[in-house]
Amino acid sequence: MSTGYIGNTAGKGAVRYAQKRAARGRQVRQHDTGGRRPGWVSYLFLAVVFVVSIFPLYAAAMYGSSTTQEIARAVGDLPTWFPTMVLLENFREVVTASQFNFWMAFANSVLVAVSVTASTVFFSTLAGFAFAKLSFRGRQFLYVTVIATMAIPAQVGTIPMFIMMNDFGWIDSLAALAVPTLVTAFGVFWMTQYLQEALPFELVEAARVDGASMFRTFWSIALPAARPAAATLALFTFVGSWNSFFWPSVVMRSQLTMPLVVPQLKGAFTTDTGLVMSGVFLVAAPLLVVFVVAGKQLVSGVMAGAVKG
Repeated sequence: MSTGYIGNTAGKGAVRYAQKRAARGRQVRQHDTGGRRPGWVSYLFLAVVFVVSIFPLYAAAMYGSSTTQEIARAVGDLPTWFPTMVLLENFREVVTASQFNFWMAFANSVLVAVSVTASTVFFSTLAGFAFAKLSFRGRQFLYVTVIATMAIPAQVGTIPMFIMMNDFGWIDSLAALAVPTLVTAFGVFWMTQYLQEALPFELVEAARVDGASMFRTFWSIALPAARPAAATLALFTFVGSWNSFFWPSVVMRSQLTMPLVVPQLKGAFTTDTGLVMSGVFLVAAPLLVVFVVAGKQLVSGVMAGAVKG
């Protein structure tokens, strides 16, 4: 087996191990893993992780499928183990509640999450391409400075950021939620590390020799090469933006996002636990849809980028 294939599939450590074996006159055997399947221990472990992860959302649905009296009788246990028509009725009451506009909150969350995700992926990949493949004065200092900001808690900048949003007139507007997170230090770090290995210098040089501008090189060469890492970053960014609660609770007044609906549920349906839990389920349900729709594409993209040449 060639060291180039080993390096592409297993990394530099495996290459050094193979070279040491070759120096001793030993062959590095290639194992056929195509027909291998995980054992029952792996499936059992994954099943336990799945049950533990999904149980809180399942419990919310089961509480939402029950009346207040059924919940009161089920002390220390779920009131039901299967969904009932009560759940659909509770859904209807939550989305039509007069105390808050559920669909407006949903639209706000979708708009902010999609715009933040698209911007973060684009600008993080652009910055990652510059830090990974371009040579300019102060590159290392700038990169270290960006990474260092990850050590600063977000709460530290809450007051200065609030003052800035107030000066801009963005309090109680979606701009206050989207603009401060259009690009993140983690995204820049993530894409830089990926492009350092996934994008050969030869491709960048070939594009420049052919007359492509720097942005054209990024758009046609770097961005497609970064697709697997960009898909992962997009998923994490979307989930983080959707679940954001602290900053929206600071700058929003009359408008709501989906996480801000949860406190409204408690105030609107104080005595009806089933309605509250139904609303909690509705807040989290769109993320399940995102994972179901994008999960397969995400895995296929990561696997496509696993072997680089």
